[in-house]
Amino acid sequence: MAVRGSRDAQRSRKEAERARLYVARRQWHERRMRRRARDTVIVSVAGGLIVIAAIVSQTLHAQATAPDPTPSAHSSAPTAAPPTTGMPASSQTPGE
Repeated sequence: MAVRGSRDAQRSRKEAERARLYVARRQWHERRMRRRARDTVIVSVAGGLIVIAAIVSQTLHAQATAPDPTPSAHSSAPTAAPPTTGMPASSQTPGE
């Protein structure tokens, strides 16, 4: 019976393959986490810029389309009310 390699050599190759796959998975995971963090920053900045642009747009629109103030028919000076004496008018009778 011909033996290609000893069990130790096979075990060593299997362990080396596992270690290589482990390192590759770890590197892939680290790149994925960095990419996610980068994407989160990009989306946050873009979202903030969109909100700021919407606020500026609404402010400019409100200023551009604001109606002109029209003068009112009433004078702005307060009018004096006739003084009240506390006595009922002659047309009013108490008890009715």
